[in-house]
Amino acid sequence: MTAQPPPPSEDGPTGHDATGPDAAGPPAGDDDVQGTEVGLVARVRAVLRVPDFRKLWLSTALSSFGDWLGLLAITATATSLVDGFAAANFALGGVLLFRLLPAIVLGPLAGAFADRFDRRRTMVVTDVLRFGFFASIPLVDNLVWLFVAQFVIEALSLFWIPAKDAAVPNMLRKDQLEPANQLSLVTTYGLTPVAAAVVFAVLTTIGERISDLLAVSAVDLALYVNALTFLVAAVVIWNLPSISGRRAAGVKPVHEESFLASLVSGFSFAGHTPLVRGLVVGITGAFVAAGVVIATGQAFALSLGGGEAAYGLLFGAVFIGLGTGIAFGPSVARDLARERLFGVAIVAAGIAVSLLAWTPELWIALLLVVAMGFFAGIAYLAGFTLLGTEVDDAVRGRTFALVQSLVRAGLIVSLALTPFAVGLLGRHVLDLGIGSLTVTGERLLLGLAGLVAVGVGVGAYRQMDDRRPVPLVRDVVTALRRDTTARRRLAGGGVFIAFEGGEGAGKSTQVRRLQEWLTADGLVTRATFEPGATPSGAGIRRIVLDPDTVGLAARAEALLYAADRAQHVHDVLRPALDAGEVVITDRYVDSSLAYQGAGRVIPMDDVRMISRWATEGLRPDLTVLLDLPPEVGLARARGRGTADRLEAESLDFHQRVRRTFRALAESDPGRYLVLDATQDPDQVAAAVRERVGMLLAGLPRQAAAAPADGAGGS
Repeated sequence: MTAQPPPPSEDGPTGHDATGPDAAGPPAGDDDVQGTEVGLVARVRAVLRVPDFRKLWLSTALSSFGDWLGLLAITATATSLVDGFAAANFALGGVLLFRLLPAIVLGPLAGAFADRFDRRRTMVVTDVLRFGFFASIPLVDNLVWLFVAQFVIEALSLFWIPAKDAAVPNMLRKDQLEPANQLSLVTTYGLTPVAAAVVFAVLTTIGERISDLLAVSAVDLALYVNALTFLVAAVVIWNLPSISGRRAAGVKPVHEESFLASLVSGFSFAGHTPLVRGLVVGITGAFVAAGVVIATGQAFALSLGGGEAAYGLLFGAVFIGLGTGIAFGPSVARDLARERLFGVAIVAAGIAVSLLAWTPELWIALLLVVAMGFFAGIAYLAGFTLLGTEVDDAVRGRTFALVQSLVRAGLIVSLALTPFAVGLLGRHVLDLGIGSLTVTGERLLLGLAGLVAVGVGVGAYRQMDDRRPVPLVRDVVTALRRDTTARRRLAGGGVFIAFEGGEGAGKSTQVRRLQEWLTADGLVTRATFEPGATPSGAGIRRIVLDPDTVGLAARAEALLYAADRAQHVHDVLRPALDAGEVVITDRYVDSSLAYQGAGRVIPMDDVRMISRWATEGLRPDLTVLLDLPPEVGLARARGRGTADRLEAESLDFHQRVRRTFRALAESDPGRYLVLDATQDPDQVAAAVRERVGMLLAGLPRQAAAAPADGAGGS
């Protein structure tokens, strides 16, 4: 059984390399999930198995809960310290303004600080200081001090956020960052706000009892609880030395630059790096449009004939869509490169806003708002993940801080100017002859916001797209298409099973045994392999595996495997599946991701994109990964005679291959069966039969099984 590394793939961790120094974080263990858990849940569980990230996430969730609770308490305190309706609204507006202003003044400085100084110490010191300032608000009990404290707290948060955001990618593999970001964003904007609102409601409801028992008001108690959460977080973070670690090796330390020089270099990096420039343009423009949507919400609800209830429904619909997009959006378009997905999602959100501007009915508006939030959630998650995976550690803090500053500045400008613009535009009724059309300021601004979002989405796409050979529309269609067992059964019952693994794992043996078992059970079964299952593929196989082949570039090798796979899909796999056969292949796309992506260190997105194009999105219904330590597998393979080009590679090469196979399985456990290939072959075959039997339950059997053809292996 010679092991061959096939062409690129569409499966695996969402769009990011999981090898080399970027593969930091523990690989999937031998006890990884092998069942049929939902992919997202399993990926989140895998991320939470990283101890340092789990502790950081818990402390961040606690701080987030305290922050939301503190916001409710501070706004309540501000309005209670003044008399009169107007004064209360001015106080409330002042609190919100002082939450946003520090970002404009200090954001870039905070990012340079995060890149220049120890991130763990930065986070601990800022948490301790936030504890002190929050605790001081009820003690001083003065509106001016509340404004001062709020400004300082937000300024401290600006130093904490980029330090945390820049540290997280060093704790995890690249493919783990997206589920980690999903977990963090859903916690921060979904779970903790609700929990804080419930706790605040309970505290204010039993406020008199609290005052009598503790001699402190319910609002003050909420502030003390909030302060305490930051102190607890400081203790947790102090005991996470990995936060201080840096991933980049050989990079000039930031402290060798002056502070001003590091600040200037951060701006220069953002301005001259197309991907970062596209992210900054896209995220900032999208939040400017979001500010317009927020500021026109009440007027728009009135134009629909609703009141406060309609406004509340629209407001809630935004967060429903946002949460849904963050949680499930990546699963919908998991195979689309995040550089493309980011711009496409912003454009889709802008189109939804543009349609919203002319919607006459509340129920249609609610659907469009959910759609807008859904695409906005996808874009925000994709952008946030790209910042963590594609920006070098040395400038990551400054990049995160720059984005945060521009987002807040954009929100301030749009929130401040939109109400005035709505008032100036007013309300007009246009006579169209066959009827009249009412045009209002808020609808005009919503339409403008939609056009802005579409424009920045297109601009971001043009900046970030690397001119991949696959056209955008084709790429989106193949990413969205699901070539599943259920769909093929409708056409005739075909099922696609792939065996993957390193050298000497026993794939060919298990392919043959599974084929024999299925044939005896009355199923028409075809066994095949890569590379070389077609006449043209046989020539490619000789080139890529012949140990005498020298000077073959890594990308040329990847393209040869892709060519073999394209012919294999066209000549063997598709026809057999369309005919209702069970097709078993020895190697498929994952081998290209592991061998060419990780082994040859080609960007994983490039390998995945080429494979998706070559296979037209065809992926297995089940992938069986035979996991084996490389040293054991190489000893088996080399014991058979002369090693081929891949078997002759270094142990480090094969260890990278193994880590990537396991990371791919961890990313989608519902579609993988991971088995320990050091077991007896009979045990492995029994486990394979059990899982395949569940997959094929209900497929029609034939009275007399036709002999299977094409059995072969690599």
